[in-house]
Amino acid sequence: MRLNFSISKQSLIFLILYLSSYIAFVLLGLYFRPVPLANFLGCLALLFYTATLVPSILRVVFPNTRGNKILIWLLKKRRHIGIISYILASNHGLLLMLQRNINFLHLETYIHYFQGIFMFFIMTLLAITSNDWSMKALKKNWVRLHQLTYLIIFVLPWHILDKMSWHWSYLTPLVLLVNFICIYFFMKRKILEHQI
Repeated sequence: MRLNFSISKQSLIFLILYLSSYIAFVLLGLYFRPVPLANFLGCLALLFYTATLVPSILRVVFPNTRGNKILIWLLKKRRHIGIISYILASNHGLLLMLQRNINFLHLETYIHYFQGIFMFFIMTLLAITSNDWSMKALKKNWVRLHQLTYLIIFVLPWHILDKMSWHWSYLTPLVLLVNFICIYFFMKRKILEHQI
């Protein structure tokens, strides 16, 4: 039996755009040395992750944005953007693992890097199930599983503050600001949904 692998034009364009932007950002990260590349990739991962949350949060908090073309596009491409965030976060973690020579056979590693490991576990589950087959197979459980993404926004500040303490870069306040704004609007969304 022959397998038929067909890539849609849209997926191919998305892949090319992703790879070219990834290469551009990596080159920028290498050229501008004030921020280590691993931290730069972590920042990008957070920005792409935030882009997966923005459409659903803003549609509830600001109902008049429902017709916004950018938000509609982000909503349609949310799974792709989530995969990009996962890849960036994976590279962030891998570079830090190599730089710090982290040994996963020691219990201390899991204690010290708990936040990162926890978020990576959630993102791995979401990345593996970000496809049509998983949606059909898991049905309502797929939605429940993907609600885990909201745990990440509460663990991220802890991760950033813990790992960046005493050596902030110019990206640290920006990343924290984006994260706290996201938390604020997520909480506002939950309050509004509870009132309905």
